[in-house]
Amino acid sequence: MANENEYDSEHFPGNFYQGMILKLDRARGCGVVRSHSGKEIPFEFPFVAVVGAPIGGTMPGIDLIREGDIVGFDVGWTSRGLRITTIHPRDAAS
Repeated sequence: MANENEYDSEHFPGNFYQGMILKLDRARGCGVVRSHSGKEIPFEFPFVAVVGAPIGGTMPGIDLIREGDIVGFDVGWTSRGLRITTIHPRDAAS
């Protein structure tokens, strides 16, 4: 099992890891976040939740994030490896 320092040691408010959206493909609904420590972790809609997004739709919250945004995030293990499960935009309500 991986240890927390492999993802990041800096925490975003709300106990999320801190990172930056490195790539965002709105057409495919996927992207990559680079953690504060430099690890690149993918995410994919509909398997990621964006804090503050309205409920419903195919990619709820994709309009709240952009490449270059500093975000908080949480991770989980999937059959395809480590993936982002939650993205917390900086301006989203806690």
